[in-house]
Amino acid sequence: MKFIDEAKIFVKSGDGGDGCLSFRREKYIEFGGPDGGNGGKGGDIILEGTKSLNTLVDFRYQKHFKAQKGRGGSGRNRTGAAGNDLILKIPVGTEILLNEEIIADIVDDEKVILFPGGKGGMGNINFKSSTNRAPRKATPGEKGHEAEIILRLKILADAGLVGFPNAGKSSLLRKISAAKPKVADYPFTTLDPKLGVLRKGDEEIVVADIPGLIEDAHLGNGLGYKFLKHIERCHSLIHVIDITNENLKESYETILNELKNYHKDIVKKNTIIVLNKSDLLETKEIKKIKLEFEKYIKSEVFILSTFTGSGLENLKNQILKLKNHEN
Repeated sequence: MKFIDEAKIFVKSGDGGDGCLSFRREKYIEFGGPDGGNGGKGGDIILEGTKSLNTLVDFRYQKHFKAQKGRGGSGRNRTGAAGNDLILKIPVGTEILLNEEIIADIVDDEKVILFPGGKGGMGNINFKSSTNRAPRKATPGEKGHEAEIILRLKILADAGLVGFPNAGKSSLLRKISAAKPKVADYPFTTLDPKLGVLRKGDEEIVVADIPGLIEDAHLGNGLGYKFLKHIERCHSLIHVIDITNENLKESYETILNELKNYHKDIVKKNTIIVLNKSDLLETKEIKKIKLEFEKYIKSEVFILSTFTGSGLENLKNQILKLKNHEN
């Protein structure tokens, strides 16, 4: 299934049914008076969040959605049937934008009335009075609300894996969860965000593999900009860096700057710094790099090899500690 995280669609709630202009007509009753019923209410446009969906691909080809119109009123004071609601199922984590403003945010298995249906019109029985015994007035149903909206999916995850392409983020996700992202030794292997669940005992944490960032990703370069929004909802970040990179500090600062430039609050999240691919260096060299890098960033650094599994259990425990700290 193709990953689609943004879709533009047209929606319209149902029009209300028209009120009825009618007079009672029965044998032996010459002046029966008004008996026109009201129109039925139009159907609502309802959004329902569901965790079983993780893409907006259903909205790629079908773009127009209209709820049912209410039935018109009829004689004998009968109200028209209400129009059926239209329920659109969308992934949890979807924002709804109208004219570039967020009007709804689906963050749980919930139902939200996006646009209510139009009210039914009033039949002529409503206009009967002591001075007007035979009103010849009925009102049309209220029009439903129509608009072109944008659905924007932001993945809901506890922690997001960030870093340069080919730093080993996909391999790490495979090692700590049952997720099976594509892994290969070339940049931009990950073209879509992938989710995995890290479980240990009764604890679990959802981890997202975000496609690799590059310099100036916030300006639209590479694949990063398209997926930076998925980092926003993550409570914590796991910054994965290739320990064999000759410019560790520069690589670290580049990713940090891209996150800052996209949204200044992202860098305030809890962060774990991971130096991956330690199997490619000697132990003495690893210790030296770790010591120098920790001194530079003033934070603990975790050494890892997704190839051998070295350091994996320690990292898992640290990730779960972040989850407990958030709670």
